[in-house]
Amino acid sequence: MFDVIIAGCGPTGATLAAELRLHGVRVLVLEQETEPVSFVRIVGLHIRSVELMAMRGLLERILERGRRRPAGGFFAAIDKPAPGGLDSAHAYLLGIPQPVIVDLLEQHAIALGAHIRRGGAVTCLEQDEDGVTVELAGGEQLRSRYLVGCDGARSTVRKLLGVGFPGEPSRNETLMGEMEVGVPPEVIAAGVAEIRKTVKQFSLQPFGGGAYRVVVPVAGVSGSAAPPTLEDFRHQLRAVAGTDFGVHSPRWLSRFGDATRLAERYRVGRVLLAGDAAHIHPPIGGQGLNLGIQDAFNLGWKLAAQVCGWAPETLLDTYQAERHPVAADVLDNARAQAELLSPGPGPQAVRRLLTELMDFEEVNRYLIEKITAVGVRYDFGPGPDLLGRRLRDIDVHQGRLYDLLHRGRGLLLDRTERLSAGGWSDRVDHLADRTAALDVPGVLLRPDGHVAWIGDDQHDLDDQLARWFGEPAG
Repeated sequence: MFDVIIAGCGPTGATLAAELRLHGVRVLVLEQETEPVSFVRIVGLHIRSVELMAMRGLLERILERGRRRPAGGFFAAIDKPAPGGLDSAHAYLLGIPQPVIVDLLEQHAIALGAHIRRGGAVTCLEQDEDGVTVELAGGEQLRSRYLVGCDGARSTVRKLLGVGFPGEPSRNETLMGEMEVGVPPEVIAAGVAEIRKTVKQFSLQPFGGGAYRVVVPVAGVSGSAAPPTLEDFRHQLRAVAGTDFGVHSPRWLSRFGDATRLAERYRVGRVLLAGDAAHIHPPIGGQGLNLGIQDAFNLGWKLAAQVCGWAPETLLDTYQAERHPVAADVLDNARAQAELLSPGPGPQAVRRLLTELMDFEEVNRYLIEKITAVGVRYDFGPGPDLLGRRLRDIDVHQGRLYDLLHRGRGLLLDRTERLSAGGWSDRVDHLADRTAALDVPGVLLRPDGHVAWIGDDQHDLDDQLARWFGEPAG
């Protein structure tokens, strides 16, 4: 019997498996597909996700395979530079091929002891007060204490739970792929510049190795889950641009819709949802993968605490309380961006106005922090603005703060050198460092890097240690 079964081994499922294994939880990941994703779509890790990779010691490996880009120009593709002084030591976007990041996260989980089984499709589930029974295609049954559905937008787990998925269905589609072209670069550049005056979603950019990344919108939806054909691209390019640019030799082709939906609940008893199983939205701003990874970091240590027996009574409930509003905000900003990309005169007038407003650094900063999740602040009650936010990677006498968070434990960073983690030292590390680059006496960090307490009073600290890390040992 496993402690946790995870349905789905995409970025969210693999990240969650690794987070659970940091605490010794027995994990089985079931992936329906028998082979890894083959097409080389580039995805972007935003600032907060890059920080999380640094917190687990993965960033150097990822940087070797990715490409840094400025953290600007993402909100509705309005071309504005990133504002200065973003609150992060990793204030950039990291572009990386999707198969590469999935493989890195999967191998990280395996190295920590997670079991990953391909060709395992969940078809049925039943839960009781002690655990969850999962049935696979073919009739095999498996048993675990908890089940987490990380199985994508068409989540079987969510459907079996009967959890509502309200929102808006797809109204339009976008074709995306990588292929070669048959016209000179200067012809492409001139054509794209003219088209983008009215069709903001259109893109045709060199990608390397002679290939181009093609993004072309389609009015309406096909209703097909199958990838588009090269002829579909040629037809739509001629409809939008008046030419198909001589596209040929595709590397991969895909389509996606603009459906926007949010699960009504993230937890039903011993079954939870994360990633696209819990929320979907248009890929405007590149937030989807990042939102799922951040779900996993929020859930992992809490579910591990539940399995290991030290979780406070309501700790697991904070997963939905914290992450559901974050997803709702992402869905809203995706809706807003979609409107700003619409060709109608009204949306374009608003777009021009917002483009002017983004010349004010405060406006630009606010929108970039929203897209990159730097601005996320969980509601931990009254206190300084830093309370509930993640703490940036600061200098400490041992080097960098995030290097101390590789094990997924809590951390008491103590500039007074007189505080103590006491009976919680099996779950919370303590660094007494009066030289730490911090302008408060002390902070208590959760395993996901969010600040759970600020101050210098031991009694108050003990209350917060109990709130987040349960009863002290012994």
